[in-house]
Amino acid sequence: MEISIPTPPGFNFRRTVLSHGWCALLPFEFDKTNWTLVRVVDAGEPAPVTVKISAEKKGLAISTSRRLKKRACEKIARDVRHMFRLDDDLREFYRVTSTEPDFAWIAREGAGRLLRSPTVFEDLVKMICTTNCSWALTEKMVSGLVDELGSEADDGRKSFPTAAAMARRPEKFFRDKIRAGYRSSYLRELAQRVASGELDVESWLATDLPTKDLMNEIKSVKGAGNYAAENLLKLIGRYDGLALDSWTRTQFARARNNNRAASDKRIARFYSRFDSWRGLALWCDMTRHWLDP
Repeated sequence: MEISIPTPPGFNFRRTVLSHGWCALLPFEFDKTNWTLVRVVDAGEPAPVTVKISAEKKGLAISTSRRLKKRACEKIARDVRHMFRLDDDLREFYRVTSTEPDFAWIAREGAGRLLRSPTVFEDLVKMICTTNCSWALTEKMVSGLVDELGSEADDGRKSFPTAAAMARRPEKFFRDKIRAGYRSSYLRELAQRVASGELDVESWLATDLPTKDLMNEIKSVKGAGNYAAENLLKLIGRYDGLALDSWTRTQFARARNNNRAASDKRIARFYSRFDSWRGLALWCDMTRHWLDP
C-alpha cells in the first residue's frame, strides 16, 4: 500500500533522517543510496508492519509491506508524523538562528527536526544504551533487544520490543544475551515500571511540568543521568540542555575553539545567545558536516 502525508514548508527529509544516530539503530534501517528510511511499526494489528519512507514533492511517501485497514493506515501516518516531528513549530528557532551568520544555514536547509522513535519508551531505552560506551556497543545492544524480543512483521523484520516483553525477562537475560552490562538491571526495572503502569513515560510528551521538574522525573529512572535526560528532552521538544559528552566536547574544540579543549562553562556561554533553543543550536552546529549542503 502507498500512504502520502504532507510536510511543512522548508522540511528537509535528509537533514531529519541524518539528524542523529537513530536511523542506524534497529528497527530503523537507512538506505542512503536510495534515501529511504525503513522502519517496523505497530499498526494496531496482530503483527507489526514494515514501512519504507521516502521524500516526495511537499510530502513523505510511505509504502507498507502488506495491505492494511483504514485504522491501521491512520496509525502509521500518526507514527510517521511523530517520528519526523512534522507538527513541531520551529519558526522561532529559525528566527533566532537566522540572525547569526554562522547559524543562518539551519533555517535555509530546514535542519533542527531530530528523528525519534514512535514511543518515548523506545527512545529512553536507546538513550540508556548510548551511555558510557562506544556506538558499536550501542548498536549491538539495541539489535539484540530487537532480534530477541521484537515481534515479527510479514517480511521477517522485527519491531522494537514492548515494555511487557522486556519486563518478563530476568536480569540475567539482559546481561548474557543483550550484553548490556551494568545497564541490565536498569533496563529490566524500567520495563517493569512502564509495563505495570507505575511510570507513564509517554505522558512526558504533553506534560506541563517545568523543564527542571521533568528533568528530575526522567532522572528518577535508573541509568538516566544528565546526559541521557537532556538528550531525551530534545526528543520530547525541550532544548534547554546541552547534553555534553566526550564527542560534543571534542567537536566543539575542533569547530569553535582552535582545537583546544573548552570547559563546559565556555561551551554553555557560546550557545547561551539562543536561550531555550541552545541545545538544538549546539547539536545542529556540531553535526552540520554530516550532510553536505
